[in-house]
Amino acid sequence: MSHTEALEHHRGFRPKKRLGQHFLVDPEITKEIIARAGFGTSDLVLEIGPGLGALTLPVARSVFHVVAVEKDGHLAELLGEKLSRSGITNVTIINRDILKWNLSELEDLGSGKIQVIGNLPYNISSPFLEKLVESRKLVSRAVLMFQLEVAKRLTASPGEKAYGAMSLLIRYHALSSILLEVSREAFYPRPKVDSMVLELDFNMPYIQDSFGEAGFRKVVKGAFAHRRKTLLNSIQGSIPDWDREVLLKAMKTCGIDPGRRAETLHMDEFLCLSSKFDRNTGR
Repeated sequence: MSHTEALEHHRGFRPKKRLGQHFLVDPEITKEIIARAGFGTSDLVLEIGPGLGALTLPVARSVFHVVAVEKDGHLAELLGEKLSRSGITNVTIINRDILKWNLSELEDLGSGKIQVIGNLPYNISSPFLEKLVESRKLVSRAVLMFQLEVAKRLTASPGEKAYGAMSLLIRYHALSSILLEVSREAFYPRPKVDSMVLELDFNMPYIQDSFGEAGFRKVVKGAFAHRRKTLLNSIQGSIPDWDREVLLKAMKTCGIDPGRRAETLHMDEFLCLSSKFDRNTGR
């Protein structure tokens, strides 16, 4: 029986489409991810969606402790049995929805920042990124598998088609690096798209002081709200309380042509513009 057949028939288990379950079944890809993650023996690792432990077991053998958060109660039970049979005792399984679980509970398990790893269900990628950013003071690095399209957005540069609000909002807090591209053939059941493993390094934010983050987020989202419009028209349409003349003056001060489109601006230009937004609107 193949590994994928064994997975599907293990005590009647069937992948649940509603939970976006696609399990990594290529052992060579697993080894490559762990090697590139580079976790150390003293690390506390949070794993998102461990499934049946393709990553959990080898990671646990090389780190201090793993906290594996699994939403599927049946899978959590099966993983616990598998860990017990393997004699692995440094894994804590949390049967919860990661989007509803408070990461601050990890502070009781060790000192220092945590490392994160996971093969994210495609349907929670964006909300989990938001949660990770909110909890960034607890997190050192995250090594995460994303749908290829999402990964490209997170690593895109100005002028590229995938470059957008998500690219900038993540870069504000972390440096995104590509670790590995993974074919859809490496999963069971096979998804419709390929994936990519990224490292998000929260030790390398673009700026250290996030005092103006609220204004930055509002300007960036406003700029990309209408991608086909000019920067001036898109921001004005999304932030009506920013007077047109004041906005034009801010763009001039920052050396930004109002006729440009959002995807051509780099991070420093958005930071300059958002600083003027904060100053002129008090937001």
